[in-house]
Amino acid sequence: MKNVIKLFALATIFLSSCNKNIELYPQSNITTENFYNNASDIQIALNGCYNALREPLLNEWKLTELRSDNTIMGNAGSKSVPNRDLSDLDLFIPNTSHQAVYNYWIANYFNIRNLNVILNSLNVNYSATAGALVSDSSTVKITAAEKRAAVAEAAFIRAYHYFNLVRLYGGVFLIHEPVGPFDAIAINRSSEAEIYKLIIADLQYAAANGSAVKYASIPVTSLGKVNSWTAKALLAKVYLTLNRKADAVTLLTDIVANSGYGLNASYADIFATTNEMNREVLFAVRYKAGGIGQGSPFPNFFAPELSGTAVINGDGSGFNTPTADLFAKYDVLDLRRDMSIGSYGTAKMLYPKKMISPVSIKGDGESDWIVIRYADVLLMLAEAQGNTAASLTLINQTRTRAGLPALTATTVTTDAIFATELATERRLEFPFENVRWFDLLRYKTTLPTLDPVVSMKSNFSALFTAHYSKYPSPAPNLVTIQGYVTNDKLLLPIPQREIDNNTKLVIPQNPGY
Repeated sequence: MKNVIKLFALATIFLSSCNKNIELYPQSNITTENFYNNASDIQIALNGCYNALREPLLNEWKLTELRSDNTIMGNAGSKSVPNRDLSDLDLFIPNTSHQAVYNYWIANYFNIRNLNVILNSLNVNYSATAGALVSDSSTVKITAAEKRAAVAEAAFIRAYHYFNLVRLYGGVFLIHEPVGPFDAIAINRSSEAEIYKLIIADLQYAAANGSAVKYASIPVTSLGKVNSWTAKALLAKVYLTLNRKADAVTLLTDIVANSGYGLNASYADIFATTNEMNREVLFAVRYKAGGIGQGSPFPNFFAPELSGTAVINGDGSGFNTPTADLFAKYDVLDLRRDMSIGSYGTAKMLYPKKMISPVSIKGDGESDWIVIRYADVLLMLAEAQGNTAASLTLINQTRTRAGLPALTATTVTTDAIFATELATERRLEFPFENVRWFDLLRYKTTLPTLDPVVSMKSNFSALFTAHYSKYPSPAPNLVTIQGYVTNDKLLLPIPQREIDNNTKLVIPQNPGY
């Protein structure tokens, strides 16, 4: 525990220097150069990095699900500052100093900092010229196999952070080694292409060097850790985002054929706290209830506001309210609907039921947050292959589990129909898992008949009378509200603090802000 505290203390020194430069490594303190001595030290540090994955999730749903057509700000008429901040994201009008936009940004960079320290201690560097990680000998007492495994885990987590950042903010700061505050202010934004080059290098290393043991043979102590299959799945999603479909097909086909992961027979069992890290879960952010400070806050975040103990102990905040449009998209036969969406009270207030599990203490849930599922692998493979009989077979695996009839070539007669069916299936399979927004962005290249701007304008139109007309400010005019959704606003603003606090460079803001 002391080692973990020391690691985070070092990171905090760096990241708390928002308004002025300070001495990063006082001589009286231990430094990252001599902190890690052996494989045990490295594992302690990696455990800290896994734990730090929780912090970005506190805000990720606000920047993804809430801006998609899946959820809305439940209390549309509220004028309180926290609720107005959520409403501004819902309406695509966050200002450049929006707190959630900044908190998410800094939480990701906090952990990137920790990961860079680990990789640097193992003498592993990113070569932009080679587009790969380059390893040399280090002073840490660690075997070659232990080193490869540790680097694979750290590289995956770093890539995961950067993949989220680049999709939400565009070109960000490419920091792949520990830097002090004076060097940090000399780093400007990199292009999206440069960020993706690092992401691919990290994931290729993790895919090649992570454990490739089949799911059934993974030791209990390694469940939840990054492995080769985890890296291949995320890399495939990166390739799909870049419209490199053939590369994605190779990786996804390998997972299907060789990983040992598969669909659970029951959709509900995927999310059961008694069945965590089951054969469908390739990667999840872990939580642990029990009053030890490791529990999930999301059950209480997402349960209906003022529901008392009717839904969950300790009441709910009513965040991330499902849209009526999402609920209506489910067929009445779809077993996923009532598992995913609940209703409360005489007003039938909708809430994201599948994210809620019982808690003994408020804000101390047991449920893990699943990041990559095998169902995602199947549907990504269908997306990468396009409108083929094999792709319909893949989609039908999740449809059959949901109790729905199979799609056939007699009904899916065009590429446009295929794209719509696939997008709908993904929406109904992954609601509230922070997937929909990134899907909408990706469809611009992979399923070009679908457009996120058109989708969100349509969402505003469908919900205007029932919901958006209740916003106290700005004026509730449908045309005005629809006008907030533009291609520029698909990206979030670069946090204003990054721009204002840099005394050396001019940091460009994203267009439209």
